[in-house]
Parts: sequence; structure tokens; C-alpha cells
Amino acid sequence: MHIEELREYILQKALVTEGFPFGEDTLVFKVKEKIFLLTGLNSSPLQFNVKCDPDKAIQLREEYPDCVLPGYHMNKKHWNTIIVDGTLSKKQLKEMIDHSYQLVNKTK
Repeated sequence: MHIEELREYILQKALVTEGFPFGEDTLVFKVKEKIFLLTGLNSSPLQFNVKCDPDKAIQLREEYPDCVLPGYHMNKKHWNTIIVDGTLSKKQLKEMIDHSYQLVNKTK
């Protein structure tokens, strides 16, 4: 997955907006004015932060210690940094994005 594919996938979701509230290098996606994903535009490989259920966050970090890390510059209990290095499939990446979106949007 690359940044354009990530952006296209996210923008298909209802009520999503994008912006640069933290500067021109950090793209932020919100639903209902609340952040659910942010990514640096200059990271290689692609990395993004997503919200996560605290128990699930720990489980994912233990299962994928090289590519699922505590959220960089975020509340480490509720956020993970995902490194898109090929370890996780596109399906897994999309599931993490969907989970974050659902937590923030309070939908199922």
C-alpha cells in the first residue's frame, strides 16, 4: 500500500475529511471532527497512526513487533503506529484503518 492508495481508501468512508492541522508534512484524516488516522508524507516506508482498542493494541504489538508499535507522539494506550513494510497484508492494513474509523465514528 502506498500513500495514494491509503488516501483513496480512507476518503471513500462516510463523513471523512482530510487536512494538515500539524503542518504540511502530516496528513490527518478525521470523522465527525475527530482524528482517526494520521500519516507523515515523507516517511519511507509508509507509516500511519491509527486508534485501537487498548487490549487489541497490545495483542497486535506482540504479534507484529517490527511493524505495529505504540503510537508515535500519541497516547500509547489507544494508538498504534503501523509501518507498511510488507509484513501486514493490505487486508490487515484496511482492517486496522476500519477499526480506527469505527472507534471514532462509533459505528459497527
